[in-house]
Amino acid sequence: MFKDKSPKKWALLATLFIIVLIAIILFLGLRARAADGRFLDIKEVTSPGGITVWLVEDHTLPVMSVKFLFADSGSASDPVEKQGLARMLSNTMDEGAGDLDSQAFQQALSDNSITLSFSAGRDTFGGDLKSLSRNKQRAFELASLALNQPRFDVEAVDRMRAANISRIQSSMSEPDWIAARLINDRAFENHTYGKNNGGTLTSLTNITPDDLRAAHKNMLARDRLFVAMAGDITAKEAGQAADIMFGKLPEKAKTADIPPADAANAGKTFVYEQNIPQTMIEIVLPAFDHTDKDYYALGVLNYIYGGAGFGSRLMEEAREKRGLTYGIYSGIQDYRSADMLNISTSTKNESAAEMVDIIKAQMDDLRKTPVGDKEIADAKSYITGSMPLSMTSTDQIASMALSLQYNDYPIDYLDRYKDNINAVTQADLKRVAERVLSPDRMTVVLVGKPKNVKDAVIVKELPNVR
Repeated sequence: MFKDKSPKKWALLATLFIIVLIAIILFLGLRARAADGRFLDIKEVTSPGGITVWLVEDHTLPVMSVKFLFADSGSASDPVEKQGLARMLSNTMDEGAGDLDSQAFQQALSDNSITLSFSAGRDTFGGDLKSLSRNKQRAFELASLALNQPRFDVEAVDRMRAANISRIQSSMSEPDWIAARLINDRAFENHTYGKNNGGTLTSLTNITPDDLRAAHKNMLARDRLFVAMAGDITAKEAGQAADIMFGKLPEKAKTADIPPADAANAGKTFVYEQNIPQTMIEIVLPAFDHTDKDYYALGVLNYIYGGAGFGSRLMEEAREKRGLTYGIYSGIQDYRSADMLNISTSTKNESAAEMVDIIKAQMDDLRKTPVGDKEIADAKSYITGSMPLSMTSTDQIASMALSLQYNDYPIDYLDRYKDNINAVTQADLKRVAERVLSPDRMTVVLVGKPKNVKDAVIVKELPNVR
């Protein structure tokens, strides 16, 4: 009865085994290279052309990963009438470059087993390059073409525009998408962060190939550049690769710095009515950034409050004790000009008001009652223990190195991370709870037909979509 010899099943098991084995080999290799006591052996490399690269060199496997970003070059810099410009730029930069049209460029990537992609965040424009070692020189050449000579052919631009418009149209009835759009609009009202990252149905039609060329020229410059590499690549190769890919970019960008975002609509609740049996709930509160002395305590507090998923205070109260939801989570969002604590969940329309009350009550409890020693110890143990598990591939390691560089952490930040988390005290958690977890600082968005919600502002038209 247990003799299922399905080829697909065994192929899947074999693939999973290989993936796990590779992750273990890679992680052990990286730990071996950091035998001098470093958690991760990050080295700062300066290219012959003066470009800084944070490198984690490891030759255990024949793969390498490059991550890069340009600061203050994301969707927050989009003109209001051309929202979605950075997103469209990320969609089209790999749709043909140099003498290669879209099909030829994608074929060149595929033929050499190279992955190249671009992305646009709120603050940054980023890229991701992955390759087998034997093809890395070709990978650098193709990335250089995309970065320095993107074509922005009319056909490719029109195709990506149509795909983005279709994405918006299909999302307009999805409650989680609506809630995310509305909380962004209300939390960042009158600030550039309130723009629609993905564009609107109207603004996308305003974007031309010439707009993309101008954005490319103005945003992607070396003074905004951060680069990290990991895997089978030497320091000398990393420096040469950086110059190949980025050396010809403009020296200085022509984008404005993003001003700080003050909390908007604190203490207000907004309802967007939709005929669905459940209410989607999104909540944000102002927090603080990683330069604050309480940032480690904020991470531990968030884990206890809602970041842990199962085991968190919110999940215990809302799901385990009352059965009001399948899931409720909190998280920290760090932007260049704003830092937020967000809470997401859904529940029956009839229990929406009760759910918001639970969220507030757990805030009150953490502000007023010291967290127990065991709960603190469990949170610290998970946070510090999960850090190595988040870096079991060259891709993840390059991402970590890039994040540290971009956020201006010291290169040995990870070496002290565990000690900094373990140094958080009961008093620290109470102080941070008093700073952050205050219901009167919440901006609340409800999407559905919530019952018994008091003093809510009804939103008739979904903002900044059409």
